Amino acid sequence: MGKRRYQAIMGMPVGAVGVLCAGGQLVRIDYLPHQPDVSTDDPTAIAVVEQLRGWLEDPFFRFDLPLALAGTAFQQRVWQAIVAVPCGSTRTYGDLAQALHSAPRAVGQACGANPYPIVVPCHRIVARSRTFNGGIGGFSNATDGYLLDIKRWLLAREAEASSMSARVRRRA
Repeated sequence: MGKRRYQAIMGMPVGAVGVLCAGGQLVRIDYLPHQPDVSTDDPTAIAVVEQLRGWLEDPFFRFDLPLALAGTAFQQRVWQAIVAVPCGSTRTYGDLAQALHSAPRAVGQACGANPYPIVVPCHRIVARSRTFNGGIGGFSNATDGYLLDIKRWLLAREAEASSMSARVRRRA
């Protein structure tokens, strides 16, 4: 596969994301190594970047983006199940597989095929075994490298936000 032409690239605390849009819909978000931001005049890409920034400010942010239809019927079922996992929580590949009457490996493959990471927060799906990458499993079809660093950061960030939210609720 050749180099993708992104409508926008947005820096994150860990790496960057490339935003690819077509026909007024989000086609995919790709995790990238650190690189300069690339702005856009594409209205859909602008909306994606604005919502990603909203999510960076508040991990509980709810996305409302036009997503291009992608994936098989099974992948779409997995992605819908992933969206239902609350911020700050995790589920194992096995948990999702059991709920979907499938196999953990199939769920993992669907997670790896997710074209909308962060929007469909596949980082919340982790391995049951603590011996596989410290229990976090793979990420975006990778089992090592900067993509796992991104998954660790995403999980830690959401856990911290959930913990802070719980403390605020207890004080109220």
